[in-house]
Amino acid sequence: MKKFLNEFQVFMQYPRDMRKLLITNMLYAWVLPIVEIFVGAYIMRSCGKPSYVAMFQLAMYAGIVFTSVINGWLLKKFNVAWLYCVGILFSSVSMVGMMMLNEIGIAQLIPIGFVMGAASGFFWTNRYLITLNSTDDSNRNYFFGLESLGFTVGNICVPLIVGAVIANLSGKEWLGITFDVTATYRLVTVVATVISLIACANILSGHYVNPEKSKFLYGRFDRLWNKMICLSSLKGMVQGFLVTAPAILVMKLIGDEGTLGVIQSVSGGLTAILVYILGRVTKPKHRIIVFSFGLSIFFLGTLVNCFWFSATGALVFILCKVMFQPLHDLAYFPIMMRTIDVVSKKEGRNEYTYILSHEIGLFIGRAFGLLLFLVLAFGISEVFALKFALPIVGGLQMLSIPLARNIIKDCDKY
Repeated sequence: MKKFLNEFQVFMQYPRDMRKLLITNMLYAWVLPIVEIFVGAYIMRSCGKPSYVAMFQLAMYAGIVFTSVINGWLLKKFNVAWLYCVGILFSSVSMVGMMMLNEIGIAQLIPIGFVMGAASGFFWTNRYLITLNSTDDSNRNYFFGLESLGFTVGNICVPLIVGAVIANLSGKEWLGITFDVTATYRLVTVVATVISLIACANILSGHYVNPEKSKFLYGRFDRLWNKMICLSSLKGMVQGFLVTAPAILVMKLIGDEGTLGVIQSVSGGLTAILVYILGRVTKPKHRIIVFSFGLSIFFLGTLVNCFWFSATGALVFILCKVMFQPLHDLAYFPIMMRTIDVVSKKEGRNEYTYILSHEIGLFIGRAFGLLLFLVLAFGISEVFALKFALPIVGGLQMLSIPLARNIIKDCDKY
């Protein structure tokens, strides 16, 4: 209890707006796993085709870029906190819409994926902007360490709880409603919407300002930012698989969503405290070490899944994936924001300019990764794609290590 109080006192030492943002993000951490994990599993259960999940993700990522551009214009009229709330609520509402469909095919998946991506675009771009202006380079390790702890706890608890709810409610009757799997999914999305409303009320009690300069569309950037866009593309190549691969592998090789929930929960527990401690004790100079370690773990997991394509291999990959993601983000986002700090001052531009171009870089990588999966799936087989697409993008992502080291070195000159 004493240690907990000590950590709470450390938390209270940071700026109020930073604390508000952390609380909001940790509330939303109880919603995001539903979007990331169970939407993929829901599509797999409804149509049984991994390629459909990949196409849904591709449409979703296109939607993110679309609303990232729209958001730049809306920032001229509306406060960033309100736009952030739009992203949070829009994500839940669009998910409810998908769950209400009686039939899921390509004609339904593409537009719904685009709409859900549009919601995510509002969420992520405004989240980045608020974080950039509420933190500085000295406290970003702590910020992302604590945030990663919150998201990891969410990734542990939410799949476990939702998996248990799906397993136990299916076939039961309550308040005159017979809960099949689809009805249970719908109940979960309603709960997610309520949590989203609480998160919105919290962020709106903070004080967040929009960028001073209104112009945000540019085609040419400083060489340092071009390197960061390349790094974002390398990150994006893997990002699509982080959402789809666990659900697909579990549904094909292991079991149902309940099993997925248990696996995510056990593996998430391995990293929760570690990431928070790293955020507390590491300095900016340690970011490349954390970054490299996380990437190496992920690449190892893809190799195991490739050469040991079975329930056990899938389990090892998911364990590595859950360890990799918070370690990678703990280092990646502070590097990205430090680069924005440097380049925005050097070029005298709106910070949102770089957030938007970063999303475009992510989309290029995501599109490459998912199109690679689709080409392998339709050209050879879905099993071949599940085995070999992951190590290909995981190996390419290892190029991020020397690139990130070079970006950090260039930022330290300013």
